[in-house]
Amino acid sequence: MNEAVPLAAFGVLMVRPGVLIVASPLFSGSFVPPPVRAGLTAVIGIILVPLVQVPGNLSPLGTAVMIAGEMLAGLALALAVHALIAAAEFAGHVVGFQLGLSYASIVDPQSGVRNNMMSSLYGTLATIAFFSINGHLALVRTLAASYTAMPPGHWGVQEAMAGGIARLLGTVFVLGTQLSMPIVIALLLVELVMGLVSRAAPALNLMVIGFPLRLSVGLLTLALGIHVVPEAVARYAPSALSSALRLVGAIR
Repeated sequence: MNEAVPLAAFGVLMVRPGVLIVASPLFSGSFVPPPVRAGLTAVIGIILVPLVQVPGNLSPLGTAVMIAGEMLAGLALALAVHALIAAAEFAGHVVGFQLGLSYASIVDPQSGVRNNMMSSLYGTLATIAFFSINGHLALVRTLAASYTAMPPGHWGVQEAMAGGIARLLGTVFVLGTQLSMPIVIALLLVELVMGLVSRAAPALNLMVIGFPLRLSVGLLTLALGIHVVPEAVARYAPSALSSALRLVGAIR
């Protein structure tokens, strides 16, 4: 039973899942109507009411501080999903640049900004992969566990926060580099071969055949290795959620 007034406790319990849903790329896109996000937040808050104890008899300043901590915890959990999707989009940016497709850009339905088509493709595949492995359910379980790691009203700025944020942000570059490496290596080999051919047969106009050759090899490598994106996201998702939970614990 909550110590706080039931309505006030319910309002506090809606902050952490609300920030998670609004900040997470899974639900923050323009394709998710605001009533759906509000409904999800309310449902999760109702479920948490009998499970989480909210401190009562707080001053307005104490309540504001507690809400700030809840918002910070929600952002920490959303950072894990952002790291996975951003890693895939980073790989897409690298692949698109290597293939010469960076000039062609479309509006990303998730973020509403203009991304090149490879970045949108990789990001969409990562999102689908996250849902296919029931990552949204794992995210809800991580949210529930976060109340044990950091109960409402018990938080502070700790030195361990910097390490937790660095681990999650490092996932972007590690996973993104792994996803883009096959095409980068394949196109590097093409460049080496073209360099050797240009030395052996200087009369060949490599400026004419170079771009179609790079594009053909890159698209072939992409077709052969695109299945790696969902597999890599599925492999990194548990560790990213664990890192987010540890980050929430470091806030305490």
